[in-house]
Amino acid sequence: MNKQLKRLILLFFFGLFFGLGHGQIQKEKLPLVQLLQELEIRYGIKFSYETSIIDSIELVPLETKLTLAQAIQRLRIITNLKFEVLSERFVAIIPNLSKDLLNETHQLDEVVIQNYLTKGLNKTVNGAINVNSNSFDLIPGLIEPDVLQIIQNLPGIQSVDERISNINVRGGTNDQNLILYEGIRMFQTGHFFGLISAFNPYLTEGVTLSKNGTSARFGDGVSSTIIINNSDEINKTNTFGLGGNLLNVDGLTNIALTKKMALQLSLRRSYTDLLVSKTYDAYFDRIFRDSELNSQNNRNTLLSLDERFLFYDVNGKFLYNINASSKFRFNILNINNHLDYNRIFTTTDNSIQETRSALNQASFGVSATYNKSWRNDLTTSIQLYYSNYKLDAINNDLTNESRIIQQNEVDDYGLRIDLSKTIDALTKVNSGYQLNEVGVSNLEDVSNPLFTSFNKKILRTHAIFSEIEWKSDSKDSYLKFGARISYYEKLAQVVMEPRVSFNQKIADFFRLEILGELKSQSITQIIDVQQDFFGIEKRRWQLANNDEVPLIKSQQASVGFSYNFNGLLISAEGYYKNVSNITARSQGFQNQFQFTNDIGSYNILGADFLINKRYKNFKAWLSYTFSNNKYQFKNLNNSKAFANTLDLTHAINTSFVYNLENLKLGIGFNWHSGRPYTKPAVDQNLNNSEIEYKDPNRSRLKDYFRTDISATYSFKLFKYINADVGASVWNIFNRTNLVNRFYKEDSNNSILKTDSRSLKFTPNFSFRVRF
Repeated sequence: MNKQLKRLILLFFFGLFFGLGHGQIQKEKLPLVQLLQELEIRYGIKFSYETSIIDSIELVPLETKLTLAQAIQRLRIITNLKFEVLSERFVAIIPNLSKDLLNETHQLDEVVIQNYLTKGLNKTVNGAINVNSNSFDLIPGLIEPDVLQIIQNLPGIQSVDERISNINVRGGTNDQNLILYEGIRMFQTGHFFGLISAFNPYLTEGVTLSKNGTSARFGDGVSSTIIINNSDEINKTNTFGLGGNLLNVDGLTNIALTKKMALQLSLRRSYTDLLVSKTYDAYFDRIFRDSELNSQNNRNTLLSLDERFLFYDVNGKFLYNINASSKFRFNILNINNHLDYNRIFTTTDNSIQETRSALNQASFGVSATYNKSWRNDLTTSIQLYYSNYKLDAINNDLTNESRIIQQNEVDDYGLRIDLSKTIDALTKVNSGYQLNEVGVSNLEDVSNPLFTSFNKKILRTHAIFSEIEWKSDSKDSYLKFGARISYYEKLAQVVMEPRVSFNQKIADFFRLEILGELKSQSITQIIDVQQDFFGIEKRRWQLANNDEVPLIKSQQASVGFSYNFNGLLISAEGYYKNVSNITARSQGFQNQFQFTNDIGSYNILGADFLINKRYKNFKAWLSYTFSNNKYQFKNLNNSKAFANTLDLTHAINTSFVYNLENLKLGIGFNWHSGRPYTKPAVDQNLNNSEIEYKDPNRSRLKDYFRTDISATYSFKLFKYINADVGASVWNIFNRTNLVNRFYKEDSNNSILKTDSRSLKFTPNFSFRVRF
């Protein structure tokens, strides 16, 4: 460990313990009942409570300068009791055993914009977007609260090829998003190889999205941080839910074992291996149309095809409230996609060939978390987690007695310790330590001709972080400032990443927001060959190694303004983003740079705009994103900048939703400018075995336009059973949209153009019961 790192660590812990020690010299503690009596006289109010709830609680007197709201907030934090304001004169005090103590440490993250896009989407004072699935309203094209689909309606977030597994936040690749599910880092986010979220939409309760100004608690993910959590409350009664749509069925339950313990379970499984629907046909066509499996069928005469595809996910969460100030949580999940694809066909030389192919993509994760709230305004959290991702493909050519096996596997072990200290009613310090050890392995095994390649890399990272949150008495001002210091052992690199989030009320209904961050990332996805894993999930995870794969770094700054009054929200944000040390192989080039190794960067100058109007039962919104996204590589294109493969210069989403009691109707329109691609040169050198291209990414596909509709209806099926029915159509006009274009040569050296088309007309229907 070098001297610079030692000094930084010493400075960090000096600042941490100074912050924790500040304010520890306390006055004599008094019974809470006595303090409540003083507050009743001071503020002219009345507290209502059971004596047994507060009997044993003692604390120092509160500062007399506090307002009533500040005093109540202070009491909530110190006592871990729930103070519910019933009216101007009455406040009820009740136990708070089911309250999430981890959320208790983030009381300053107040909502400044409710219903940011629709009901259930709120913007917090620190710039993050919160999604509450339980109160979620409706997004056109969706009938289920799929969080990874929902956030794609926000400005600055798209998927250039409609895959959930390829969410692009402000021009970044999907692997540049840090996705945490109950604290477990996820390396797989989609079913059906990217078209459906891998997270059960009815189990997921809260999602937090940060595009910029990310908390110093989180590293990696140079484009965004997406935190997904299930319910953390222990219900008094047992609840059950069953449902299904045209792809899968699922069931979930929340069982109260005791007053302090509960168990949440969910299971979702497709029935696509047993029954084929029009929805399945559309999804299967979208994924496999341009795959290597389908291209073999096109080149030969198919005699027999036996396909079997299924996916499933299993989730479990154990909740234990040890006492009023501490709790334990344990989470486990398993996600799987499996495909068997067996064919018999005649080749071009009229011989019969049989192949048996299989592709499996799976994730497994566990996490255990212990939270403790102390009487001196200090809360602590300790978490351990393990995440495993494995992608493997096997292709058996029985006629030629050849077998090809490909594997990519990630093992991620993590420990994190969080401390949160409330200095006073307006100031709080969050600090902690995180340890990660990530191992990535790749295997390729060919039986004829005999060839085997296996490599595994491991990288251990230590990180310490600290940040301070402050808000003014009037709540007009908010500031969060902190830094994260990471040490990458094998890379021998120390990286310091400052983060800032500032929010200021500048006039009635107007607010100013300033965000900034520096981030780094040690794991990324690359493409060796476009046909790897049958061209379906062709990306491989790979660790930084200081050679051909350096540590990715990013810098981002943004300034935004918002107006929010009487159901009208207008928001505008401009940003600059630079991501350096990216590799050419991580960008999925399908032109003259497809097999080139080089290191470069991309720069984005962009703006996000949103207007949202709510009037009685009607709401409408329009979001617009502008971005100028350019690559700059050392050796590509003569070192000249050129358009990013993911650059969608203009993108517009507009939706209209109408609620009539239990009926919800919605229609939405999605448009964006065409994606860049590279055309082959007009004159080809016949002596060259490779295609010669024009300038990279100088051409554009036609504009993308899609119309979606949705409808849901809730009703009581029986006395204790509620039901929900929904129907939706994605791309109702069956418009042919191109999401990619590339070229390849056939056996006669002729250039073939391949157009990847979006989802065609895709209906869906769902039915659920809750009891």
